[in-house]
Amino acid sequence: MQNRTGILILTGVLAAICLYFLSFTFVARSIKADAEAYGTNKQGQVDRDKKQHYLDSLWKEPVYLGSTLQEVTERELGLGLDLQGGMHVVLEVSPSDVLRSLSGNNRDPKFNDAIKQSLEDQKTSSTSFVDLFVGNFKKLAPDTKLATIFATSANRSKINYQSTDTEVKKMLTTEVEGAVARAYQVIQARVDKFGVANPNLQRLPGSGRIQIELPGVENPDRIRRLLTGAAKLEFTEVYRLNELAPALEGMGAYLLRQETERKATAATAPATGTAATDNSLASQLAKKTTDSTGKAAADTAAGTALTQLFLPVGQDQLGVYLRDTARANDVLNAPEVRGLFPADVFFAWDRKSFKTTDGKEILPIFFLKKPGGRAPLEGDVITDATSDYDDRGRPEVTMNMNTDGARKWKNLTAANISRPVAILLDNLVYTAPNVQNEIPNGRSSISGNFTIEETKDLANVLKAGKLPAPTNIVEESVVGATLGSEAVNAGVLSSIIGIILVLIFVVFYYNRAGLIADLALFVNLFFLLGVMASLGAVLTMPGIAGIVLSIGMAVDANVLIFERIKEELAEGKGFKTAVSDGFKNALSSIIDSNVTTFLTGIILFVFGTGLILGFATTLIIGILTSLFAAIFITRLILEYYIRNGKTLSFTSKLATSLFADSNFDFVSRRKTYYTISSIIIGLGLISAIFKGFGLGVDFKGGRSYVVRFEKAVNTDEIRSALTPVLGAAPEVKTYGGTGIGSNQVKLTTPYLIDDNSRGADKQAETAIYKGLSSIKGNPARIESSQKVGPTIAYDILTSAIWSILLAVAVVFVYILIRFKRLAFGYGAVVALFHDVLVILAVFTIFNGWLPFSLDIDQAFVGALLTIMGYSMNDTVVVFDRVREYLNDNKGKKESIPTIINNALNSTLSRTAVTGFSTILVLLVLFLFGGETIRGFSFAMLIGVIVGTYSSLFVATPIVVDSLSRDKANEDTAVTTAKVEKKTGFDAVPTDFTDANPATPEEFTATKKEKKDKKPLIRPSQS
Repeated sequence: MQNRTGILILTGVLAAICLYFLSFTFVARSIKADAEAYGTNKQGQVDRDKKQHYLDSLWKEPVYLGSTLQEVTERELGLGLDLQGGMHVVLEVSPSDVLRSLSGNNRDPKFNDAIKQSLEDQKTSSTSFVDLFVGNFKKLAPDTKLATIFATSANRSKINYQSTDTEVKKMLTTEVEGAVARAYQVIQARVDKFGVANPNLQRLPGSGRIQIELPGVENPDRIRRLLTGAAKLEFTEVYRLNELAPALEGMGAYLLRQETERKATAATAPATGTAATDNSLASQLAKKTTDSTGKAAADTAAGTALTQLFLPVGQDQLGVYLRDTARANDVLNAPEVRGLFPADVFFAWDRKSFKTTDGKEILPIFFLKKPGGRAPLEGDVITDATSDYDDRGRPEVTMNMNTDGARKWKNLTAANISRPVAILLDNLVYTAPNVQNEIPNGRSSISGNFTIEETKDLANVLKAGKLPAPTNIVEESVVGATLGSEAVNAGVLSSIIGIILVLIFVVFYYNRAGLIADLALFVNLFFLLGVMASLGAVLTMPGIAGIVLSIGMAVDANVLIFERIKEELAEGKGFKTAVSDGFKNALSSIIDSNVTTFLTGIILFVFGTGLILGFATTLIIGILTSLFAAIFITRLILEYYIRNGKTLSFTSKLATSLFADSNFDFVSRRKTYYTISSIIIGLGLISAIFKGFGLGVDFKGGRSYVVRFEKAVNTDEIRSALTPVLGAAPEVKTYGGTGIGSNQVKLTTPYLIDDNSRGADKQAETAIYKGLSSIKGNPARIESSQKVGPTIAYDILTSAIWSILLAVAVVFVYILIRFKRLAFGYGAVVALFHDVLVILAVFTIFNGWLPFSLDIDQAFVGALLTIMGYSMNDTVVVFDRVREYLNDNKGKKESIPTIINNALNSTLSRTAVTGFSTILVLLVLFLFGGETIRGFSFAMLIGVIVGTYSSLFVATPIVVDSLSRDKANEDTAVTTAKVEKKTGFDAVPTDFTDANPATPEEFTATKKEKKDKKPLIRPSQS
């Protein structure tokens, strides 16, 4: 083996990197376990506040290799929402509100009718809202320019009454996209305040939507309120510390009393050792406000207590260690402390913390002036804000206000010359610049030590108050902690059982060589988890399924290698030569088969969201790590045996006779297989027409709830109880169990799905509980919920269809490039469509008959694409051997069906071993993987069976028919060419036509040729 040393070094480096990143997971889990133990009382109950206090105390402290607990937690291999509970939300900025605001809330009836029609069209269209609106407006008012609606005083810097429709449309598009960017920035700041570990926030490209995942949240109503509220921008005056000196001294005394009570010592005890605290904040303030030069020991101690929590951080400003912000909030909001400050004081934190020289983080706090609890100026007066440069080339922000804002701004700046004015967004201080002079015209510039990125952010913040565009929740999923923990248990159990069964089977079939394959599988699993941890991937339930499936499919690479080595050994080659030739001959099949699955995984990754994205990530990484483990790790171990003069057995006594000298005739009965497949697909088509499919909530839109009862329930009883309160009968299915005696159901309803008001979600949940309360003696609890609006449901369905078609196209192109014959491309595409149609047929025929959900949803589409990848994996391995046999038999008299039959029989052992090990894993997932992936694993299970069937009985027979037809055409062409070369005449087609005039003698000859069925030749007309 060449470059053995290099591969060993690479393996060692990869192992060290994986171990490094996985170590953060072990440390984070260990600290969380310690926090759980700290918060658990003698009765075994967990005090969540006490547990959280333990974690907060370490959050910004170094706990491992110089990393704080926050950094360790961010690097751990996190769990998805389905495994730990939490909330998944997709927000959409309301473009209709943006357009209304840009029009100055124009009351033109045609404008408002165009908005209404565009909102309706958006439910079934992927076109942007601006394009829909412009199209509808021009239909309703073909002679009216858009500028007459949007050329307002607020927009005069961008458009005017002479602007063309194209220019106005461009402005509208820019402003809507800007609203999305501002909403993202606002929501990001809000999410940071939730205190959620590892929140995931991202913009969904090309959609104007924002996806948020918040693990472990327990109050969905609060999250909904915080996420959907309009941004609140304010300008306020700032108190100087010397103006609050008495209140700060009183707060120091309050902290001192608290400290004394906690220590339960004499009131003078805390004063010990404070002689060196003459520079305390209390002393500084006292010097500024009074003429007294000395303080009693108690006053000094109070100042010390104050500065232990509230630190001086520059001129007239305080700060708090980030780990102490919760305690500082408690102190500031205590009634006794609140009463010390003037009634118009408002406490606000800075948006960003800063690090001290010793690495500790401090968060500044501002004392603001809000007379009557209201800021003197709010963000609705902002007309525009842009990032610019001053006359010295330094980044700055320019800001314009309307007439009312300019008047108020003039008064505010005149009263605060040489004092700071704070700019707040959602009660966080973004900046507090000093006022240099009175600003009379509403046009201001904000300068400082800014970077260009910071000025862009600040401009966005200022514009957040300009367009009050609320965000609507178009998709939502809430998973309860109980359901999450059950999913973890089911996932771990199914994974362990599946892996053990695969390992045992490999050893059973390949004897001691199987142990080498098992070791390679362990290395593959280690690398897979390590790479996921290094990329910050999140482990979901479909992700676990992806891991187990990738292990099952990783067997295939080893099987291909071992089967090739067995063939080389059977030819009498030595062990060293057999291993070398086996790897060389298997490499083409391994690469081709894995590339097709990898391409499918890429498509899943691009088009998938949520759980499917987690599955795609795991699948892609698993393919790469399994290739590395099979090609390099297995080879290194076998090379070790070769160097030490040892050999290995690649078959067990029980498996020796399996598939030995197999001689099945796959090709001659191909019409029978075509008929069987056609009957299944035909039955599925009939069922789809008359019965339809069970569409999941993410494809048809609506609200879905998983509800758990104390006792077993009847679905008809639940349906009857909910129909009166929901106005229509909901869809109710058992969720988990066998369907008989189950205490858990999944119900779906379109109730209030078009209502985007804040209270709609709570109203729907209340209606569910009200209806279920009529079922006496059997209390119910909603364990998880999901909401998908009609617009996003259409987008998801469209994306799913495109992803399937793209997968087919990609696979066809790859096979055409690799095999260079259309016959193989035809066979692959027919097999893919065959697999998709058969699985769809199974799901429509058996929907409602089986005791688990057979809904067509995103998870099903993910399963379908994975099945297509697996089917191509199987098909390409067979095609590779067919191509090899065809090349080896060139010039021989064997027919194409015979050659291909021999090729299929030679790969039968590999097909059976890979198929059986994968089915084994999926069967375990189906039985023990939990209800979350029951439908997903069922689709995969059926798909692997159908995919294996199509590789042998559909794809390859299609190749036989296509190649036979091509060969017949080639033979005819060769015969014709030989005749023409020998006689100098052109061969005439069998059928006589007037297009080629002939003499009577030739016509007679033509009739004779038809009778004799021999080619007719005549002089060339040329």
